[in-house]
Amino acid sequence: ISEFLGTFMLVVTAGLNVMGRAPDGAFSIAAALMAMIYALGGVSGAHFNPAVTLAIFASRTTPSLTPEKAGKYVAAQILGGMGGALVYSSIYNGASFRLGPGEKFGYAEVCVAEAFFTFALCTAVLCVAVSKTTADPTMFGLAIASCVTFGVNAIGAISGGSLNPAVSVGIATGHRFRDGSLGSAAIYS
Repeated sequence: ISEFLGTFMLVVTAGLNVMGRAPDGAFSIAAALMAMIYALGGVSGAHFNPAVTLAIFASRTTPSLTPEKAGKYVAAQILGGMGGALVYSSIYNGASFRLGPGEKFGYAEVCVAEAFFTFALCTAVLCVAVSKTTADPTMFGLAIASCVTFGVNAIGAISGGSLNPAVSVGIATGHRFRDGSLGSAAIYS
């Protein structure tokens, strides 16, 4: 439930920021993520992102994260993202936004930007949340949320700064899978 809830809140917040054209949406999105990390981290580890779950699983730093559990986390994250998108779209009377490259950019640039900054996010999670030597029991949420802030600000104009397959699938859901948004979500993921 915590992976669903955290991802749900992340996507609702991101969608409302985009729909409301918030000038500093990256900070609001990062604050929502940080709040959910601190609130739910003790329950599930607060991954809220299939890429993070995969990184933690591949690192083998968390023996309790079995393949079955990782699969359940990813499913909950995707469903949370989809649910969150339906909520922000409903608040705006069914309006939504398209997932895709920014003006003057293509999917090649999106792939590079998303891969680089998702890697940075996953690296931060591995270092501050699960590493036996560098984990920080108090500042991990701030460090992880800061990755979202710098990532979204850096690549927002290129890709929108998803950094998260559950967010990408959620946005496609909020857009009711129109305009090739499901294919875009697959490319972003």
